[in-house]
Amino acid sequence: MTTVLQATPAMTVPFEDHITWHTLDGFPHLAYHICAVDEQKRIVDILFKFDANSQIVLHRHRADYITLTLRGELRIYNANGQLKEIRPTGAYVAGTANGEPHREGGGDEDVIAFFSNRNIDGVVYEILDDDLNTIATLGMEEFKALHAAQRA
Repeated sequence: MTTVLQATPAMTVPFEDHITWHTLDGFPHLAYHICAVDEQKRIVDILFKFDANSQIVLHRHRADYITLTLRGELRIYNANGQLKEIRPTGAYVAGTANGEPHREGGGDEDVIAFFSNRNIDGVVYEILDDDLNTIATLGMEEFKALHAAQRA
């Protein structure tokens, strides 16, 4: 069965102004909006907004993922802070779990990107210190709780 959304009048402000953004203590330069958490299908879909000319905490993806840059440039930095890659608006990238530790951030303007985390087996993101030691993890349980709080 297919669900069809009813057409709405054209937006007169950018789409991101219709989104309620949330932040987490200890995660500067980052806002999020959880779109969906599906424990049965092992998927967490999130919109992230990264501040312009900034880098978020060092981390590693522990689940397969898909990203789609919706606005701005998503910049990927190596663990040492050097620019590795630029994903412009419209860039679609599929990645696999357990890749290299990295940071993300916006280009000359804030960037908005959709992340679909797939095949989750516990941990989604492993947060690292500069010596690559794990200092925190965010997994399915944490995202379920954040999603529930977001809807409250």
